[in-house]
Amino acid sequence: MAVHADREAFIPYRKADLVELCIQDGKLQGEDVQKFREFCEIVSAYYHFDSLKHLESMKNNFAHINPDADTKLMFPPNAQEQQVREGKLVEELEETLLKANYRKLTDEEWEKAKEQQSLITLQMDVDFDDFERWICYHRGSSQTTVQLKKLFGTKDFTMDTYERVVLLLKFKDEAYFKSKKRKIQDLNFTPGKMYLYFYKKIPQADLEVLFPNVKISMNLKDRLLFVVPAIGAGIATLLKALPALIVSFALILGILKLNSIADMLGIKIPEATELKVIIGAVTGLSLLGAFAFKQYVAYKNKRLKFLKDITDTLFFRNLDCNAGVFHRLLDDAEEEECKENILAYYHLLTNPDGMTKEDLDNLIEEWLENKFNTKIDFAVDKAIQRLELLKGQLEEDGPEECVVKADEQGKYRCLSLDKAKTIVDYIWDNYFSYNKS
Repeated sequence: MAVHADREAFIPYRKADLVELCIQDGKLQGEDVQKFREFCEIVSAYYHFDSLKHLESMKNNFAHINPDADTKLMFPPNAQEQQVREGKLVEELEETLLKANYRKLTDEEWEKAKEQQSLITLQMDVDFDDFERWICYHRGSSQTTVQLKKLFGTKDFTMDTYERVVLLLKFKDEAYFKSKKRKIQDLNFTPGKMYLYFYKKIPQADLEVLFPNVKISMNLKDRLLFVVPAIGAGIATLLKALPALIVSFALILGILKLNSIADMLGIKIPEATELKVIIGAVTGLSLLGAFAFKQYVAYKNKRLKFLKDITDTLFFRNLDCNAGVFHRLLDDAEEEECKENILAYYHLLTNPDGMTKEDLDNLIEEWLENKFNTKIDFAVDKAIQRLELLKGQLEEDGPEECVVKADEQGKYRCLSLDKAKTIVDYIWDNYFSYNKS
């Protein structure tokens, strides 16, 4: 069984389109085409219904730490129960992410992301001590090339991008943030709560921006570009205003009748020029004030540009947050499970002599690559395991049979379309057994 480290298990086609691709392959004839559609339909319905119990479980375990809750908890859990629920929630979430063919962000990927050049010219720092726990998963990887404006023309900039990113954060309680001398009302999150974020097309170098407690400041390059011209302009302005300021200072000394100090400094103020001195002093102070205001506006404009860059990254790429993430991820997981099952069953059905896992894995990967120019690392183990769990009776009081099973030589074969539909229908009819009596 080939393992492709440079490929993902994600199948980049809709389930409905994948069914049509199998039919257009031309190996199913006559009534089998409609029977195959019906098998795909009932399998999809079964997995959709089965995912509902996982959704309800995650929603229940998330209720007491949901920052967006608009309902009251009638039976709030105690501290021990909270820990159990949160642990179960994270376990269920990670299981769902793996079903949907997401990958967990590794330490190596995180370090690489921090080292990469970002489009957002900011220095970012995340205090991970604020979190009780955090996890990040991603799916889909691509490279995006954009044009950056430089002093002389433009330059192409290529970014490594994650197509989907899921981030879970559990903040520490209020006592921790109070011990750090941080004002609770100034935080843009609620201590003790859990946050879930779902984003699309996030450059790897911008992962830090996704954290709500990120501290942002100018990097060294931006500081130099801002400070050095400001110092140069400030010196020029000060030199222009310096004579008027000196005379103005002397005038003030004279007004305060501090002539002795003026004499000591060697400054003499003619009485006839007092009005001119005042005008000159006001002019000099105005120059300094205008310069200071100009620099302040430049700083504010630079800050607004930074904030806009962050807004573009977060707002326009946000797919969902908190409880809404559960719905989207379960839908993704359900789609991936169905697509994997459909591909595995179809190729076993059209190869009645049977195949080993390795042969089936290679066949599906080659089929997708040769026909549709799509390279994936097909999750054959998951597909076979789920198809083996689809078992039931074909006749009343008959033996239990599986949709797919292996013989003594390790070759897998599947039941016919009629029998496979009957098995899934049997499972559906017996999902609840309240009416067995």
